[in-house]
Amino acid sequence: MRQDVKKIRNLLKQYAKLKRDLTAFNQVSSPSFDGISSHSSRNGTESRLINHVDLSYQLKEVEDALNAIDDPQYQFILHDYIIEKRFSRSEACDRLSVSVSKFNYLKNRALEQLKKELS
Repeated sequence: MRQDVKKIRNLLKQYAKLKRDLTAFNQVSSPSFDGISSHSSRNGTESRLINHVDLSYQLKEVEDALNAIDDPQYQFILHDYIIEKRFSRSEACDRLSVSVSKFNYLKNRALEQLKKELS
């Protein structure tokens, strides 16, 4: 169970990076043809498009799972504390009016709930 929580936490840490990567994706330009058909396996435009679709799918999967979680404390922990990193642990504890041990308990429950939603 501990490893599962670590995997989900790492997934959320990568979520913000994926979102930035997707935003930074350059629009795919139309390839120019010189009259010769080229079907090489090194098509950069095609690779970027596939990468874009893959990133979009991964983001949608995580966003759907996050939106399926109803508990506002879990939402706060997952989004504001882990993904956006808006608060330190002590600030998050203050916002939720809980002790550090209770916060850690809630964080693990939130991660387990996200794992359940992703399954």
